Amino acid sequence: MLGLKGAEIVFNPSATVAGTSEYLWKLEQPAHAVAKGYYKAAINRVGFEAPWNMGEFYSQSYLSPPRGNFVAMASRDKEEVIVGELDKKLIWEVMSAWQLYLDRRPETYQEMTTLLP
Repeated sequence: MLGLKGAEIVFNPSATVAGTSEYLWKLEQPAHAVAKGYYKAAINRVGFEAPWNMGEFYSQSYLSPPRGNFVAMASRDKEEVIVGELDKKLIWEVMSAWQLYLDRRPETYQEMTTLLP
């Protein structure tokens, strides 16, 4: 819905610890950026935090454009602020080329939007 309503950037704050998710962290959000046609800012914590001690937060926060690459990425083990340039023209270039929303079929979405009993 965010992409359909014209979102140009979506922020995804996260608190994810090392393990299986670390590999997926660099796949999932760029894939969303491509499929939805917007920039994705994926933000993750870094280090260990007491008193929870639930594992190591691996940061690697990043900014991904609708082409799925990385414009900027933080390191794995330092608290950092990253800065990346957003080219709003790129959003329309990608959406025009891929036309991902063109073939959607909203009449088939009812089942997805209905709460299960």
